[in-house]
Amino acid sequence: MDRKVSRAVADVVETQPITLAGVETHPGWHALRKLARRITTPLLPDDYTRLANPLWSARELRGRIVEVRRETNDSATLVIKPGWGFTFDYEPGQYIGIGLLLDGRWRWRSYSLTSSPVTTDAHRSTRTVTITVKAMPEGFLSTHLVDGVQPGTIVRLAAPQGNFVLPDPAPPAVLFLTAGSGVTPVMSMLRTLVRRDQITDVVHLHSAPTADDVMFGAELAQLAVDQPGYRLQLRATRSQGRLDLARLDDEVPDWRKRQTWACGPEAMLNSAEQVWSAAGLKTRLHLERFAVSKAAPAGSGGTVTFAKSGKSVAVDGATSLMDAGEQQGVQMPFGCRMGICQSCVVTLTEGHVRDLRTGLEREPGTRVQTCVSAASGNCTLDV
Repeated sequence: MDRKVSRAVADVVETQPITLAGVETHPGWHALRKLARRITTPLLPDDYTRLANPLWSARELRGRIVEVRRETNDSATLVIKPGWGFTFDYEPGQYIGIGLLLDGRWRWRSYSLTSSPVTTDAHRSTRTVTITVKAMPEGFLSTHLVDGVQPGTIVRLAAPQGNFVLPDPAPPAVLFLTAGSGVTPVMSMLRTLVRRDQITDVVHLHSAPTADDVMFGAELAQLAVDQPGYRLQLRATRSQGRLDLARLDDEVPDWRKRQTWACGPEAMLNSAEQVWSAAGLKTRLHLERFAVSKAAPAGSGGTVTFAKSGKSVAVDGATSLMDAGEQQGVQMPFGCRMGICQSCVVTLTEGHVRDLRTGLEREPGTRVQTCVSAASGNCTLDV
């Protein structure tokens, strides 16, 4: 129910005369009006829809984990049923943000979609998406997603994005170059190629420490059996060493004629860039880097004023507006605290702020993400 509509309902209850004699003065009627105000005024539409279905939300994308499927000793696939507002028109190779409430805080990470956006009409009502997560020693959330999260858990989702995508129709000759968890976006591409019947000439070089560490190992092996146009070459780096891209001619003699999608460790991608650039074929190479880009240099800082609370604080150019507010006891809206979910957005009424990720400045009158923005001179926020 819309909050304005519910407020109007309460107003009607309070202001419209009742024709039955004695009703207006009956104590029960006043109690009913008081109850109507209490149960309508403070609530947003989400407060009603969430009671019916926790996946319904007008403010954010949500999903329910319906299955956790082990892939290797340290990786698992999460099958997620998205809620209202999610569209399945993503492109194979894109990634999605997922937020999970842990220890009272929403923690966010981005993972490649391993599912295909192509499906049959018979399965549209039960459509799901999948991500495949590798537990990292330093990754608190990734470890929990692999070893701790339970089916039925409600998560927040950020819309699919990314430019590491496979076109439709696919090029006639393709090379996939992957290592470790870098196979995840390519898995979405392969599954999509199968459903579109577009596997004509695909070579896939994949590296992992051992055969047991190959994500989707059984599926890839079966794909090589079922699809004559798909050739898989696995490399166990502990016994065979890493692939030397300077000698790629030995593995794929016609690699220069292929459109290549590469995803894996930074060293492998840097090597690929050098090889393709030296051959004058950089436009034929598509890269996906999982590493987080470095933050922009710190700015000037200034005094941040929080208009509604009447508080202000002087901060440096590296302190986020959210941190600045919380240090002063201001009730700042928040969500992921990573610049993904948009839950922390407020209006900048005066001055300028700076995006800590890109260095771009925002002007007065714009809405800014307080978790990833800092003062660029004195500024005022409508909070």
